[in-house]
Amino acid sequence: MTDQPTEQLLPGAAGDAPARASRRWPRLLVRTLVPLGVLAVLLVAADAIVRSVVEQRVAAEIEKSLPETVKADVDARIGGLSVLQQLLAGRFESVDLLAPRATVGGAPLNVRVHATGVPTELSKPIGSATGTLSISQDSLNKLVTVPGATGDLTLQQGAVGYDGRLDLLGLPVAYTVSANPEAAGKKVLLRPVKASISTGTGDVNVTRLLQSLTESGPFPVCAAQYLPDGVLVRDIAAMPGRATVVLSASRFVMGEEFLRSKGHCS
Repeated sequence: MTDQPTEQLLPGAAGDAPARASRRWPRLLVRTLVPLGVLAVLLVAADAIVRSVVEQRVAAEIEKSLPETVKADVDARIGGLSVLQQLLAGRFESVDLLAPRATVGGAPLNVRVHATGVPTELSKPIGSATGTLSISQDSLNKLVTVPGATGDLTLQQGAVGYDGRLDLLGLPVAYTVSANPEAAGKKVLLRPVKASISTGTGDVNVTRLLQSLTESGPFPVCAAQYLPDGVLVRDIAAMPGRATVVLSASRFVMGEEFLRSKGHCS
């Protein structure tokens, strides 16, 4: 009888293959995830670098386009997640411009602008923008003139005060009035709510004075003449010594021509 070779299995050999395979999976997973993680970190770092460079470029372009009477250190901030993706799309989701120490004709202003639909090529029109100006009473008096007003404007809680002079019933009357400011696009409307006689005859009734000041409706002040063409006044809030003005514009090119232009109310 011929002896047949007998294959003997070592103890545990049958279970080693699955065990080795199970031990390879964590190593394979690590080898896959680590490069992906490094790539993600590099992309985030690259995006941050590009964001900083583009923000500096936008700020520099705007500063270069400002009128000679306007001085500002502009801080530009690009919104949205990935600047690289936005550059590829040719449009930024949003751009915020901050100039907390701007001056116009030597008058300090705090300026903030939020723009949406901003093309990566600044020579193309921006979708829309909202600007907020915070202005002190002193700066307001340096920049704005109310026709017919004498002396300085005073900023009060919810009102603007100014002095004026008129002929009432044939008598010269100097008065002081408090008026509520209302935003009206190219204009700011001053609606007198309180008046007092500062000099003149004592025969003039204050009620009659107020009627005379309001009978033609609110007094319009052309705001467009102080702003780039196409910029509208959307809201105005007065408080003691300071006012906040909200402006808006749409479909405009943020360049030298726009920033140096002036609107009109005619």
